[in-house]
Amino acid sequence: MTSDPTVWRVRSPGDLSVEMPEVSAGDVQGAVERSKRAFGKWRRLGLDDRKAVLSLCRDRLKAKQEDLARLIAMEVGKPLREARLELTAVVAKFDLAFSDADRFLADQDVADGPYPAMVRRRARGPAAVVAPFNFPIHLGHGAAVAYLLAGNTVLFKPSPLAANVGAAYASEMQAILPEGVFELVQGWGATGRAVCTHSEVRSVCFTGSIPVGRALAQELAADYSKSVALELGGRNALIVFSDADLDRTAEAAADGICLTTGQRCNSTSRILIHRDVEKQFVIKLIDSLRRYVPGYPADEATMLGPLASQAALERYESLTHRSGEWLLRGEICTEVSGRRGYYVKPAILSSRDGSDLGEEEIFSPVVVLEFFHDLDEAVARHGATHFGLTASVFTESPEIFRSAGERLEVGNLYWNLPTTFSPSTLPFGGFHASGNGKPGARGFVRFAADEQAVQWKA
Repeated sequence: MTSDPTVWRVRSPGDLSVEMPEVSAGDVQGAVERSKRAFGKWRRLGLDDRKAVLSLCRDRLKAKQEDLARLIAMEVGKPLREARLELTAVVAKFDLAFSDADRFLADQDVADGPYPAMVRRRARGPAAVVAPFNFPIHLGHGAAVAYLLAGNTVLFKPSPLAANVGAAYASEMQAILPEGVFELVQGWGATGRAVCTHSEVRSVCFTGSIPVGRALAQELAADYSKSVALELGGRNALIVFSDADLDRTAEAAADGICLTTGQRCNSTSRILIHRDVEKQFVIKLIDSLRRYVPGYPADEATMLGPLASQAALERYESLTHRSGEWLLRGEICTEVSGRRGYYVKPAILSSRDGSDLGEEEIFSPVVVLEFFHDLDEAVARHGATHFGLTASVFTESPEIFRSAGERLEVGNLYWNLPTTFSPSTLPFGGFHASGNGKPGARGFVRFAADEQAVQWKA
C-alpha cells in the first residue's frame, strides 16, 4: 500500500506541457482546532449577521468569476463555457441559500401543546465538505454555505485534481469570513478520511465514488450523532418512448453524454430505446454527437474538453476496448490544436447481445444502448442497476410520463429534459447506491442544524 503524497503537482489535462503550481497536504488537526475555536463566536451571530457576512463573500466571488472559471478550465479541463456557468451557479447559490435559511432555520412557535413551546435550530460544530473535481467549487460550495448559515464552521477539502481551484476559492471566502470559520485542508484520500472521521467534526458532506462513500459511511456509523450526507453518482438512463420527438431527444442525449466530457454524476450513461424507433433514433443520436469535437478547454467554442486525468483516460481506454457491438468505438486523441492532453471522442455500445460495461460509474463520454418493447420492460431494465440518481423520460404523453415516473426509483426525474438538467432551485440527491437522499442543492440547510424542542411553564 502506498501512502498519499504530501506534495504534488498536476498537469493541465488540456495541455500536458503546463504544470500547475505545487500543492502541499494540510494539517488536519490544526485545521480542526482552529475551526472548533471559531465555532463558538460564529454560532452566536444571528442569522441576519451571518447572511450579511456571506453577502460580502458573494460579492467578492462575483468579482472573481472569470478568473476562477479560467482556472477551472486550466486545472480540470472543463470547457470554459461550462466553467463560467459553474461560477454563475456559485454566485446564485448564496441568495437561494439565504431564502432556504429564512424558511428552515427560523424558530417555530408551538401553540397546541400542554405548555408554551418552540422548536429552534442549533448549530452542531465544524462541518467537513469533501468536494469533487468535476464541479470543484459549485458542489462543495452549496453545502458550505448552508453549514455556515446554520452557524457551523467549515473544513473544505477540494479534490487533489482541483487543488489550485480549491485554494483560490477558499482564499476569497477567507478574505471575508472570520479566522477559522472557513478552513482549507488539502490532501488525498487519507486526508479526507481524517477530516471526516475526526471526533470534533459533527457534519460530513461527501461527493465522490460509491466505494469510498460506502467505506466512509461504515466507519462513521459508530459516531451515530454525526450528520452524514453522501452523493455517490449514478448510471443515469434516458428513456425514449415511441412517440418521443426524436430530434429533441437525440440532442438531449448527446448533451447528457458529453457535457463535462461525461464526468458528471448525472451524465447519461444508458439510453433505453423503444424498439419501434431504435433505428431512427440511433441515426439521429450519432448525428447529434458530431457537435462534440474535442477542443482546448480555454477556447470559447469548445464543447468537449479533455478528461481530467491519466487515470480517467486509462479507464476510458479499458471501457472502449471491451467486446461488444460498438456503434461508435470512441477514440483517444493524443493531440488537439497542437496541444497534448487527455482528449477522447464519444463512444456508443449496443447491449443487444447482452454486453455491458459493468456496474461502476462510467465517468466519460461512453453510453450503452438498451431496447424495450413496453413500459413494463423499460422500468425493469432501468431497475437492473443499483443506482438511483437521475432519469429522463422522453414522450409526448403525460400519462406515460406519469406512469413511468411513479415506478422509477430515482431522486431526480425529468420529462423531455437531459439527465444533466439539475438546477440549483431544486433538491438534488440519489436513492439506493447513489446516496442517502440528502439533497446537495436546494433545501440542504435542513440538514445543517439540529432541532431542539423548548417548552416552559408560565
